Amino acid sequence: MSEPPSESHHEPVRASALFDPLVAAGPVARQVGDDTWLRGMLDFESALAAAQADVGLLPWHHARHIALSCEDDYDLAELGAAAAKSGNPAAPLVRALTERVAGRDREAARHVHRGATSQDVMDTAAMLVSARARDPLLGELRATADRLAVLAAEHAATVQVGRTLSQYALPVTFGVTAAGWLTSLDAAAEELAALRFPVQLGGAAGTLASLGEHGTAVLSALAARLGLAEPALPWHSDRTPVLRLAGALGEVAGAISGVARSVVALAQSDVGELREEGPAGSGGSSTMPHKRNPVAAVSALACAKQAPGLVADLFAAAEHENQRAAGAWHAEWWPLIQLWRVCGSAAHWLRTGVDRLAVDAGRMRENLDRGGGVLLAERVTTELAPVLGRLAAHDAVTACCHRALEHGTPLAEELAADRVVGAHLSREAAQRLLDPAGYLGSATVFVQRALARHRNREDDQCG
Repeated sequence: MSEPPSESHHEPVRASALFDPLVAAGPVARQVGDDTWLRGMLDFESALAAAQADVGLLPWHHARHIALSCEDDYDLAELGAAAAKSGNPAAPLVRALTERVAGRDREAARHVHRGATSQDVMDTAAMLVSARARDPLLGELRATADRLAVLAAEHAATVQVGRTLSQYALPVTFGVTAAGWLTSLDAAAEELAALRFPVQLGGAAGTLASLGEHGTAVLSALAARLGLAEPALPWHSDRTPVLRLAGALGEVAGAISGVARSVVALAQSDVGELREEGPAGSGGSSTMPHKRNPVAAVSALACAKQAPGLVADLFAAAEHENQRAAGAWHAEWWPLIQLWRVCGSAAHWLRTGVDRLAVDAGRMRENLDRGGGVLLAERVTTELAPVLGRLAAHDAVTACCHRALEHGTPLAEELAADRVVGAHLSREAAQRLLDPAGYLGSATVFVQRALARHRNREDDQCG
């Protein structure tokens, strides 16, 4: 069996020269093009012959002639045109392969595709393509997570405005923010890495009747040769392997989208806490020279946002009637290809954006201080509650906050001047309570926990 082509000499078949550099960027797209699907189908046919030789159904020299013919070149355009007549590309490929084998050994040609059906070829190719695309996608996610781990560690104590429902909330640290991004990517990568890709071999109606008593032995040998999982029985009408894959890729896209959206928000001109520092010319505007758009994060969002619809397409195609469905398994091919492409591109762009990310800790502190201390009002209420009672403390502090915002005065000044609050808090005590660095709860601990879990995952992968 041939190995999947390496990045160094393998270029993707582009669907669009204009848009693919944006929506099919990075190494994943190279593993889901027409040529890799063809390679998957040919690998199935070669392994099927070898598996049957393993169990004594055909002589080894016949299997070798089939394997040699699977290394020949085949015209993708011809196969695609012929696929329109048969409803799938496997049927014309089997015919072309049989002709090639016959040129080497007419007797061996009788054994090409023996016991299999077109859906076996296409389903197994889909799993092989997915298995080969998973590694570069995981590589992108892990590289991004490693960089986020560095940012989380470096900024574990860098105070930042917390934001909920797009409004200022309690202070956090940028370390906690980055750690949250890290754990979401790690969790999505873990789900994807845990998937098992099953081989498909059921024959015409899922019973492997044409292989007689050797059916399950051939199935086992085929799975072993292709490095795929052996299912309990053929899954022609049970699309859970595809649904699990779609769900895992959807989770990857969701995690990427959450990080990219946050980066875009924090890079806004009026926030200015993050910025992308890309090569000359990146992030520019066609009309506004002053702009520095976070273009990698924007591109990651553009790709990730296409994933939910593609996941939905695959779930919609999961209703398969009887032993083999009409149209439903055919409907999976293009959404699956596109889902890999956009998820891979989103991961590539997020990695690019995170690598370019510059953190403005000074601006983070400025944004905190702009509130004049009102973000820490909860802490003052908590301090006064044992003396005034929770409700009375809340009402008194709320009134002080309203005056501070209305008059543009520091909250510490309003608290000290208030008749109720000032009786229990001096201005110095109020300023101490309003220091954001003193009200971060378990932020540092959470960062350390996220980093430790990330390190453990990395150690498990290396082990």
